[in-house]
Amino acid sequence: MQESTTVNSIIKKLKKLYPTPECTLDFRTPFQLLIAVMLSAQCTDKAVNKVTPALLSKYPSEVEMSKAAVEDVQAIIRPLGFYQTKAKNIISTSKKLLSWDKNIHFDSAEEGIQKYTTLDGVGRKTANLVVGEVYKFPAVVTDTHVLRITKRLGLTENDNPQKVENDLKNIIPEEEQLDFCHRIVAFGRDICIARKPKCEQCLLKEECQFYRTEA
Repeated sequence: MQESTTVNSIIKKLKKLYPTPECTLDFRTPFQLLIAVMLSAQCTDKAVNKVTPALLSKYPSEVEMSKAAVEDVQAIIRPLGFYQTKAKNIISTSKKLLSWDKNIHFDSAEEGIQKYTTLDGVGRKTANLVVGEVYKFPAVVTDTHVLRITKRLGLTENDNPQKVENDLKNIIPEEEQLDFCHRIVAFGRDICIARKPKCEQCLLKEECQFYRTEA
C-alpha cells in the first residue's frame, strides 16, 4: 500500500488533470441515474447514453417503468450487453422503488448501500455511485478503471471489488472519494488504458508501481 504522502500527490495531480470531475452518464433524476448505472454493467457509458434518451423519455420514472412490458424495454436497450437480464431487473427494481418512502433518509453511506443492494441488479458499485451522487455521502465506485488503475498505482493489492473499496476508503479522504473515482475513470480512458497505457505521457508515473516495475 502507498504511504499517505504518495496518495496525496496522486490526488493533487489528478485534480490538476481533471479539475471538474463528473459522472459521465446522462441523467436528470436519481431514478434515471440508478437505471443508467444498472445499464452500464459490462458496457461503456457512451453506449448507455445512446439508449437512455429513448428509454427514459418513454419511462421517465419508476411509475412508468414499473408498468413497462419487458419486450418493449429489451427492444430499446438491445444494443447493450445482457439486455434481456437488464430489462427484467430495471422493471423489477422500479416496482420495488414504488414501495419506498419518497422522503427516504439515510444516516450513513453504508445504510444507503445496504438499502439499494436489496434491489434486483444493484451491486455495491451501483449503490455507491447513487449514494454518492444523490445523497452526497463519501463513496468509492469500483468500476473496471478504478480496479485496474488503483492496483497499478499500488493503492491496493486486491482484485475483489469490495476489498478494493475498503482499501481505498482507508486511504482516500472522505471528501475526495467520489471525485477521485470520477477522475480515475477519465484517466483510464485517456492515459492509463487497459492494454497499452501511455506511461510516458502520464503525470503519475513517479508514483506508479506498475511504471517502476513493468513499464
